[in-house]
Amino acid sequence: MARYLYRWLAFLGLSACLLLVIAENALAHSRSAGGSHAGLDIPAISHGEMAVISDYRDRIIGLASQAVDTNEPFRRVLNYAQIQYSYCLWGRMPGSVGDEGSPFNECAHAYLAATKAVLLSMREIPREAVAAGDIISAVDADMVRRSLALITCRFSGEAFNTADVVKPSWSKVPFHLASMASLTGLAALFALAVFALGRFLRPKAQSSE
Repeated sequence: MARYLYRWLAFLGLSACLLLVIAENALAHSRSAGGSHAGLDIPAISHGEMAVISDYRDRIIGLASQAVDTNEPFRRVLNYAQIQYSYCLWGRMPGSVGDEGSPFNECAHAYLAATKAVLLSMREIPREAVAAGDIISAVDADMVRRSLALITCRFSGEAFNTADVVKPSWSKVPFHLASMASLTGLAALFALAVFALGRFLRPKAQSSE
């Protein structure tokens, strides 16, 4: 039984690699190839800022989502931040924020840069200005306390645009141990859940004959 399980897990891993390469070829959005820049520009975010902004993301997006007195640019950047977050698998991949070598690091830069832009924009919204100012002060204090201001990476100078969605580098996942282990583990859990469900439903199917 164990031998077949190991073979099945190995098959899942190889299948995941193949699917990721196919996904990269079919869905990849090449920023260097010249995507549409008809949207709104979003300033870059440093590697050090990412670590802190990610800790405050839920508070920032929660505050922004309940804002009423907003304008179209604000709503577009907020929408982009949320879309990018989902493309980056909701920040659940290990190392997506802190590991420059992660296939999910660039897309993490994108959603956190947009989140920072949303936070700074809320300083101009009367009802949210005080709460936004409190978050900004907390972020600044954390940056100083953790000495993150000067930490950069290869994506730290990269600006973004609301018309240009940044997807993970799926073809690099097989070469990033933490990402590959996480995705393979999820695939294995899904396969085991399907197997268990099949075993659970099988007796019912036999008893109904």
